[in-house]
Amino acid sequence: MSDQLLIRELQNGNTRAFHELVNTYQQLVYNTVLSMVQQAAEAEDIAQEVFIQVFRSIGKFRGDSQLGTWIYRIAVRKAIDWERRKKLRSRIQVLVSWLGVQDTAAAQETFYHPGIVLEQKERAAQLFKAMKALPEKQRICFVLIRVEGLSYAQAAEVMELSVKAVESLMQRAKENLRKLLES
Repeated sequence: MSDQLLIRELQNGNTRAFHELVNTYQQLVYNTVLSMVQQAAEAEDIAQEVFIQVFRSIGKFRGDSQLGTWIYRIAVRKAIDWERRKKLRSRIQVLVSWLGVQDTAAAQETFYHPGIVLEQKERAAQLFKAMKALPEKQRICFVLIRVEGLSYAQAAEVMELSVKAVESLMQRAKENLRKLLES
């Protein structure tokens, strides 16, 4: 089914069209979110939230971009929102621990992306840890281009930036990752 027909069917409330949408974009959404949040269970929850958002918002979809680009945009925003909430919860836990109410000294797990070959897992874990230290826009750009394989033009559309801005973000992301991985 073409994207135009799929959009029309979704806007008409066709549940089969929604199942086709999920089947088509499920892995893309999950992998993108997983690369950003680096926790499988959270990535699954966020991916579900993405499709709920798509279903609720499809009536507002104007067709200014491709359907996949619009879905990527929602996935990236949901992952960013999750990270912001996580940081807030972390700050609250630190405050609570300072007050002596709770101990927050939990060991942080090493993240392994499921698409990485076994012998490369340790290097990949170091890369994903370094990616977490990148500024938000650089990390999003790096994930979309290097992890998800989008072109610079596609990443620019998802991020709602110019191609030049994405090229600049990517260059800075690579430089920052190089510095982080050397130290």
